[in-house]
Amino acid sequence: MNPVLVDRDGSITIVTLNRPDRMNAINTPLRTAFIDALNAANADPEARAIVITGAGDRAFSAGLDLEESSRTPQDEVGALLTHQQAVYQAVRDLDKGCVVAYNGVAAGGGFQIGLCADFQVGFPDLRIGQPEVKVGFASIIGSALMAQHCNIGVNKTLSLLGDLIDGTQALEAGLITHLVEKEQVRETAMDLARRLAEIAPTAMRLTKQQFRNVTQEAFEDACAIGQRAQAECYASGEPQALQAAFIAKREARKS
Repeated sequence: MNPVLVDRDGSITIVTLNRPDRMNAINTPLRTAFIDALNAANADPEARAIVITGAGDRAFSAGLDLEESSRTPQDEVGALLTHQQAVYQAVRDLDKGCVVAYNGVAAGGGFQIGLCADFQVGFPDLRIGQPEVKVGFASIIGSALMAQHCNIGVNKTLSLLGDLIDGTQALEAGLITHLVEKEQVRETAMDLARRLAEIAPTAMRLTKQQFRNVTQEAFEDACAIGQRAQAECYASGEPQALQAAFIAKREARKS
């Protein structure tokens, strides 16, 4: 199964995370395909806006694939994090308007993809947040990205407790931009994308470049700090133990 699907609707490119059986969790093949899809859309003069969504109705993305990350040797964690940083940078580098259509849970890395987009469309029962501390990871990049959207109290609640919030709370916090009924999420995202596609490309590119310029240094600093922090977390053995426990509990529920 292709981990990322790419479709076109007129001038809109639709990029779909396609691992519905794993709640669209982000592993190496998905990262690679996602980056390639966004780079291709960015270079395509016929593509005037991008919509990112997830396959199925359970999840936009549950974040990092714990099966993969739990097996990652300590000396390869840096490479995994660098690859994940490239995922966020690919969204940030888009010269065209980008809308995320949250079709289901958005957690950790999936949530962070959404924070890098221009607009986020969700629904009242959406579950969204930054649960990385619950599996032993420091919340570094996620907290840095949230700082561009919400106040420090909300940021600390999500980053330190790792709880997920619903769509109504996310809208109030500034973590999504549009709240509609679930069955309206995709069409609302498409409507936004069509409006973005009507903007003159040069004006869009230069305006987005300015947003990127004022946040890029902070983003890169957070990524560098995140590399050091996760290396220290892995050296403690805590992520490995907590991820193994999470996977075991999940498998027990299936049986």
